[in-house]
Amino acid sequence: MSERRTPLFLERQSYRRRRLIDMIRMLPVIGALLWAVPLLWRSGPDSDVSTSTAIIYLFGVWLAMVLLGAVMAKLLKLAETEQDIKDT
Repeated sequence: MSERRTPLFLERQSYRRRRLIDMIRMLPVIGALLWAVPLLWRSGPDSDVSTSTAIIYLFGVWLAMVLLGAVMAKLLKLAETEQDIKDT
């Protein structure tokens, strides 16, 4: 009974960093799904959505994904520097 047991749960910072990495990995999938939304819109002369609206939507999704990716990369870098400081 003298052997050391590993903890059952991860540390809070390590857990949050891993979930952030998981979210970063999901960004391309979320972006692809959002880009596919205009395919569900009705097309034709009687449709309520114009082509310019669809293009604005696509560029808006693209811009949001770029900004979200930049924010998450910054958060990941901060989490890694905190982990480095904590390890030393």
